[in-house]
Amino acid sequence: MFERKQLSWAAAVAAVAGLVAVAPARAEDTVKVGLILPMTGGQASTGKQIENAIKLYMQQKGDTVAGKKIEIILKDDAAIPDKTKTAAQELIVNDKVNFIAGFGVTPAALAAAPLATQAKIPEVVMAAGTSIITERSPYIVRTSFTLAQSSTIIGDWAVKNGIKKVATLTSDYAPGNDALNFFKQNFTAGGGEVVEEVKTPLANPDFAPFLQRMKDAKPDAIFVFVPAGQGGNFMKQYAERGLDKAGIKVIGPGDVTDDDLLNNMGDAVLGTVTAHLYSAAHPSAMNKDFVAAYKKAFGTRPGFMAVSGYDGIHLIYEALKKTGGDTDGTKLIEAMKGQKWESPRGPISIDPETRDIVQNIYIRKVEKVDGELYNVEFATFEAVKDLGKTKK
Repeated sequence: MFERKQLSWAAAVAAVAGLVAVAPARAEDTVKVGLILPMTGGQASTGKQIENAIKLYMQQKGDTVAGKKIEIILKDDAAIPDKTKTAAQELIVNDKVNFIAGFGVTPAALAAAPLATQAKIPEVVMAAGTSIITERSPYIVRTSFTLAQSSTIIGDWAVKNGIKKVATLTSDYAPGNDALNFFKQNFTAGGGEVVEEVKTPLANPDFAPFLQRMKDAKPDAIFVFVPAGQGGNFMKQYAERGLDKAGIKVIGPGDVTDDDLLNNMGDAVLGTVTAHLYSAAHPSAMNKDFVAAYKKAFGTRPGFMAVSGYDGIHLIYEALKKTGGDTDGTKLIEAMKGQKWESPRGPISIDPETRDIVQNIYIRKVEKVDGELYNVEFATFEAVKDLGKTKK
């Protein structure tokens, strides 16, 4: 009996010694991705979509790449830049992450930029859409979009399709300003006129008083940019104020008719025309599989934030494959430049010069398909770069 106890004690000591011996090796065999997303607050739908899509990708592809186990560490910043900065510092210093990723809004992405530069680790922007973001650090790469990509295209489309007078309603922060400026640039160059211009607060906006001003201005259409998550509230108030019955159309980049919220917007949204990077109705086989898998896993339809997160984690996997599992930040960023792949949204690539996404932009119209509301694509602009950079 005594011998048996001694043996088990010795075995336990050996086991602990063994754990201590292998712990550093295990740490080296793990790649940590710090995911900073708004999981609460007005942008929570953005955070949830991206988190869901990353989970789905890892379920499908496994959690090991180039011999390394991928570990996701999620922090909620509620889209507040000070919280983003604190989260990024904790992830880099305490958790020793190899990537920081996510970033639901532009101020969040910008708050983390100096830290990515200082730590020399990639910052993978999966949501925020202002043109300047990738210029703020050589370690930033983006898999979402820029507002210039879609706003210029809808500006051209509007003026060529009989829309002569437009009122604009945009959120009062950098992406809203990008959307407004790039739309106006193309719309007015084609002969269109902006008859009313309104900027709404980013946090908890009440659109109703602004919409009354829009209605009184009697435009052909309202150009709208509100961040993903606010489109439902906008469309509700647009219908309540009777703008749909007054024949005032809604146009804009596709954030306002995000698939995540579209089905709950009601018939007032029918006929809305937007330019955007992704629709759950995109007809490719890959997208049909993606939508089916996402619905099965989470019970909801994926939106453009989901596909941006799905592609973001794909880019991280591909960079690690290319470096053979080497987690040196400079090597990883180099490995990301020029990557090309087929996404559920269509063919995409990372511009090696700007580290920004190159992608198709689709013109879509909200229609009822099998009793559900969808953004149905009817025109494609291929391989659109960020026009905010190409026009400089």
